[in-house]
Amino acid sequence: MSAPDPSHADPTCIFCKIVAGQIPSRKVYEDDEILAFHDIHPIAPVHFLMIPKRHIVSMAHLTEADAGLVARMMLLAPKLALQEGCEPYPQGGFRLVCNNGAQGGQEVHHLHMHVMGGPRPWRIG
Repeated sequence: MSAPDPSHADPTCIFCKIVAGQIPSRKVYEDDEILAFHDIHPIAPVHFLMIPKRHIVSMAHLTEADAGLVARMMLLAPKLALQEGCEPYPQGGFRLVCNNGAQGGQEVHHLHMHVMGGPRPWRIG
């Protein structure tokens, strides 16, 4: 696995620091472009984040060139959800959340998707 290109990182971004190994995480998945790791404040029995290793501020900052990356993340989500303990569709399932901007609830300005699942009820979040 090659190291992420540091020219595509924000040195002040907590997720870029996780990608660089400066902050530890409980990894779920990693390849050259994508990192998935457990949320430190889970609101569901299964709750992890998927991020591009390259710093992209938000969904609003995606370009046509990012289409393949986003498609890979979307295709990977169900596989990782099952791997992490979600029940299969249709009785089981999972929720995908991608907050975008301040009014959308985005707290870390690095594109990320929350993958949440498991038996309900979940904590409100």
